Amino acid sequence: MSEHDASTREQLIQRIRELSSPLTPQATAYAPDLRPLDGVRAVVFDIYGTLFVSGSGDVGTATEHEDDTVLREVLAHVGLLAPGVGELPGGLLEQAIREDHAAMRARGIEFPEVDIVAVWAVVLERLGAAVCQEAVDEARLRLLAVEYECRTNPVWPMPGLDPLLAELSGRGMPLGIVSNAQFYTPLLFPALAQGELEALGFRPELCAFSYRLREAKPSTRLFAGVLDRLQAHHGISPREALYVGNDRLKDIWPAARLGLRTTLFAGDRRSLRLRADDPRCADTRPDTAITELGQLPALVPGSPA
Repeated sequence: MSEHDASTREQLIQRIRELSSPLTPQATAYAPDLRPLDGVRAVVFDIYGTLFVSGSGDVGTATEHEDDTVLREVLAHVGLLAPGVGELPGGLLEQAIREDHAAMRARGIEFPEVDIVAVWAVVLERLGAAVCQEAVDEARLRLLAVEYECRTNPVWPMPGLDPLLAELSGRGMPLGIVSNAQFYTPLLFPALAQGELEALGFRPELCAFSYRLREAKPSTRLFAGVLDRLQAHHGISPREALYVGNDRLKDIWPAARLGLRTTLFAGDRRSLRLRADDPRCADTRPDTAITELGQLPALVPGSPA
């Protein structure tokens, strides 16, 4: 699942480790619903706010309050801040993301997702003389993106992550991911958890990340491809799969529309999104709810047939 050359990939993983420190989930008042679900043969997860504590609650949300002090820090760290630069123009990252979203919506994509590497290329171009006048390759852009994301949206494995994955994969249960994400998201697992995605039990064909499709949840498109491959590769229907996420609109609503059973992860106040005022969620209820990852194995007591 690597998209980087080996040296760049290891550099990014190491930098994520260096910039990360433990985060503790903040308890919610949500009551767990721990009824067992018969017939579940596969489990698919969201990442931010579910498998990982997210300081800002979700990937990409930090750009809503762009921090130009952080921008200066990361430009300096990667060697791109020109000497003697004063105040930087504000809001460039947020503006580039808004423009990209608008262009995608004009092409008919209701829930667009950016490629953050391309966005950073636009930001550097607009910074002009504030940036060292040198060729900036993709490796430098990826490092810049990691530096900014780790500072503005720190993450840490949710308590119980590694034992949960070991338990489910030990049963031979196919595991998948459907998540709003960027290129650095899969790197969180070797950087901060116990290993690469595949080593932890995730099947490559069952993983969908929004930046690759340029479309984000709550679009059902991310889910649809995974469900097709779940049936084709494993003979598992949507009704035999469980989706686990922290957001009733982005996670529970699209998954339920496609026939998956659903579990709401309500273990961190930062990221729990109940969306009580959204009409799309009015008639959508999760099948179960957990407040700790360790509660999940008991909800799926069976093993794949």
